[in-house]
Amino acid sequence: MTVTAPLKSRPSGAANTGIPLPLERFYFWEKNHPAKICFTQPMGNGVIKDMTWAEAGRQVRSMAAYLKTLGVKPGERIAILSKNCAWWILSDLAIWMAGGVSVPLYPTLTADSVRQILQHSESKILFVGKLDGWDSMKSGVDSNIHCISYPLSPPTDFPGWDALVAQQAPLTENPSRSHGELATIIYTSGTTGMPKGVMHTFNSIASCASLASDIYEISSRDRMLSYLPLSHVAERACIEMIQLYQGFHVYFAESLDTFAHDLQRARPTLFFAVPRIWSKFQSGVFAKFPEKKLRLLFRVPGLSGYIKKKIRHGLGLDQARLSMSGAAPISNSLLGWYKELGIEIIEVYGMTENFGYSHTTRQGRGRPGYVGQPNPSVDVKLGEGGEILVRAPTTMVGYYKEPGKTAEALDEEGFLHTGDVGAIEADGSLRITGRMKEIFKTSKGKYVAPFPIEAKLLADAHVEQCCVVGNGMPQPMALVSLSENDSNALRAGASRDVIHAELLELYQKVNAKLDPHEKIKTIVVTRGDWTIENGIMTPTLKIKRNVLESRYEDRIENWYESSEKVQWE
Repeated sequence: MTVTAPLKSRPSGAANTGIPLPLERFYFWEKNHPAKICFTQPMGNGVIKDMTWAEAGRQVRSMAAYLKTLGVKPGERIAILSKNCAWWILSDLAIWMAGGVSVPLYPTLTADSVRQILQHSESKILFVGKLDGWDSMKSGVDSNIHCISYPLSPPTDFPGWDALVAQQAPLTENPSRSHGELATIIYTSGTTGMPKGVMHTFNSIASCASLASDIYEISSRDRMLSYLPLSHVAERACIEMIQLYQGFHVYFAESLDTFAHDLQRARPTLFFAVPRIWSKFQSGVFAKFPEKKLRLLFRVPGLSGYIKKKIRHGLGLDQARLSMSGAAPISNSLLGWYKELGIEIIEVYGMTENFGYSHTTRQGRGRPGYVGQPNPSVDVKLGEGGEILVRAPTTMVGYYKEPGKTAEALDEEGFLHTGDVGAIEADGSLRITGRMKEIFKTSKGKYVAPFPIEAKLLADAHVEQCCVVGNGMPQPMALVSLSENDSNALRAGASRDVIHAELLELYQKVNAKLDPHEKIKTIVVTRGDWTIENGIMTPTLKIKRNVLESRYEDRIENWYESSEKVQWE
């Protein structure tokens, strides 16, 4: 079955050389709106710095000139290792202006991963920016790599951004790049091994920014807060690219500790978050207003509207006209809770390989359990085993130095094999039912897709993260990590009896909705959080199933053999 969104003036997947490229848009704002603020950057100790398009232009042009003095050749790879800040985006633009290809690195990588990516990409220059763990990373940077630091970098002896742009005369010309040129190599988060380098041309990222801006009617009057990693395609598309095309104001978060204040400062009109963030916001509300009490208040006429408005204001989302969620499944119950609060969350679906541009729900037309309909200029169909195949002008040109893996991912018709399994309704609505590689076979010979089972468990407020395992076992079982509120309460000495009883109810409720071969044997509450730092989560907050299963390999059998329906590590 194939569902094609209305096309604009060209076939899906084709290059559109009429779309202006990122540098051209940058030159437009620099020339026509020089005094407009483009970035608001916290500098620490309560100091906030605003940057105009004119100032951004001066710094980018001087840094591009400096890169050229280093002998940067056309297409040379230059890496960025930093948390989000204005200089991350300025670096990206300077790399492009100097003729290079940018290689973003997640700011939470280990030294080994940093070394792998720098060597694989053959990057000879590295921007070392705002980082919390530089001391544990720096051994991954070879001595022959020329490093440049930011104003917010940890202490280093590298040449500093401010000094370099002050000393270097800015480029006066407007260097251009072509649609077919390689713009960036984005390395995947590596849930199962060595990350793959996804190659995107200027055409694919320009297509995403141009088309997405039209879908959401984004304008220069909008505001966004940048806090998710810019090294991830979702943040890069939403923040950097769409800002270049629409010229809106971007605020940066300072730290996790100041996040609530940063959000209050920005009061974004557009806000994107992964499901885990939306869940944490809800937990924060429940910490101040117990859930049962809040339900009662929501039913009181007159008072209900006041309470909901106060919560939206407290979250910093009272002016958000568009709220989005992506990168992982979000539970229907969480969507429903926010909708009752007056915040409609739009789901978006995409991958690094198509620059995050594939499907989205439309405001007022979302369907629970679906990730929306194809975006303009996107073709979608189901392949063998129900695999979702997508074709769009935003599709990568391939994996860097991996022709074999490229051939597996892109077919002769230009469709990207996503690895996701799904179903498509007559109106084009897409429902994701699992991952091809995650489907396992029980000892009874039955295939189980963990994704739908996990979605049912994650709908419960007690469950922060969940992983259903069961390859070669008679029945699946679920490993779960408790919510932040529960974990904090237990650490404070609260009894786990109530949580245990409610998880037992969840066990029975979920199993009642599953086919016999899918019913979970037991729920195991694991000790501690699942985090990037302990290796269970990727930098994009996806679970590394192989790591989790390996960690509990010697205990899974005993848990399975127990007659207890809910167990605690």
